[in-house]
Amino acid sequence: MSPIFLPYAITCVVLNLNLLLLWVSSGAIRTKNKIAVNAEDGARYGVTVSEMDPPAVARALRAHRNAEATIYPFLLLGLVYVLAGGKAWIAITIFVIFTSARIAHSVFYLRAKQPARTVAFAVSLVAILVLMLAVLLALLAN
Repeated sequence: MSPIFLPYAITCVVLNLNLLLLWVSSGAIRTKNKIAVNAEDGARYGVTVSEMDPPAVARALRAHRNAEATIYPFLLLGLVYVLAGGKAWIAITIFVIFTSARIAHSVFYLRAKQPARTVAFAVSLVAILVLMLAVLLALLAN
């Protein structure tokens, strides 16, 4: 097994947990506001049915979509880097920076904190670009 598989696997678990928590938060916010978007849910739970999500739900779903847009490509690139036999110290550094930035971004997005949200996004974007370069260099080295 590659020495960077374990750090990659841990990164996968943490980033997927981030996605799941964002996704679940939308349902929790609807429950708290006693709103359902599906008629069958409204009937089942005796709550108001609305085509429009409360602003907090819409924010959580935007945070989730934003996370998906960066996490999925990162995980694919990370796997390619692992399979290409990249250097462990490079992988671990990039994995930690990206994961930390994505978690921070999710928190800042849900709490509507600027400019921290943009800074966290920029750090995660730079980490993806560095990972792309690392993948290319690892592939060319083999």
